[in-house]
Amino acid sequence: MVSGVKKTSDKKKPAISYWSKEKCNCPVCKKAFEKEVMLSGNGRMIAGELSEDLHRTFEPSAKFGRIYPLIYDIGACPHCYTALLWADFKDLKKREDQDVLFEKREERKKIVENIFPHFSLTHERSLYDGCAMYYLALLTYNQVNPDMLPTMKSSFLTLRLAWLTRELDEAVPDHNFGYLSEVFYRKALFFYQQAIINETSKAEKSSTLGNFGPDMDKNYGWDGVIYLAGLLEYKYGQKADIQLRLKKLSEAKTAIARIFGLGKSSKDKPGPLLEKARDLYDLLSKEVSDDDI
Repeated sequence: MVSGVKKTSDKKKPAISYWSKEKCNCPVCKKAFEKEVMLSGNGRMIAGELSEDLHRTFEPSAKFGRIYPLIYDIGACPHCYTALLWADFKDLKKREDQDVLFEKREERKKIVENIFPHFSLTHERSLYDGCAMYYLALLTYNQVNPDMLPTMKSSFLTLRLAWLTRELDEAVPDHNFGYLSEVFYRKALFFYQQAIINETSKAEKSSTLGNFGPDMDKNYGWDGVIYLAGLLEYKYGQKADIQLRLKKLSEAKTAIARIFGLGKSSKDKPGPLLEKARDLYDLLSKEVSDDDI
């Protein structure tokens, strides 16, 4: 860690995170950096509602205030600006990936600074720094080979970034973070649809990913991917070409009905995802019918 940076929270402020004794070794620049880990328990995480886009919100507590667990799921090397899901620092083994990421380290930093100037990768992270880390991660995954499943990971990371920038907008209004959130939602739509295309064409084995999120509290699997692709198309898809929109919504309706067995007395997919899929199916049905295509 950079000299002079405190590794523990101020005594007057309840601790939300701690610095792990085990450092993370960056495979790109070959330097070690410290890993910040969120503490749990003692009322830090008060689970709230599950949103339609499968985001678990957490209620603020009197002791800890509002916390953002997602920001601790990403690691970002302060030496070369490589940012990944923590487990991927050990999986980034191809020399060509390492070389490209090292070569473009300053480029990633400058791109992120255009939106999140003066972000920090060494202090205890804030929501603002967490957003910057997620953006760094998107740029990092954009520069690695398909074996790392970059498209599928970019899908839920971009969706998370849409959530985080929306929460940042609520915390500090009038800084265009709300507009930025909308941009990331539309970018998430692109990645989710491309991940499905890549899976179908076998260009990238997206369905082999162990955890699809999109949030940290539950893995909704490939069914969640199909659902989110349809939901994002409905909410953020283009509307300039009405016939194209109706075609895409019809395809989403068919995919959701097929995956979730809607209209049948099936109990093999119970739970909140099935309920939300039914709601989305109803919304799609209201907007599109077979006669419209």
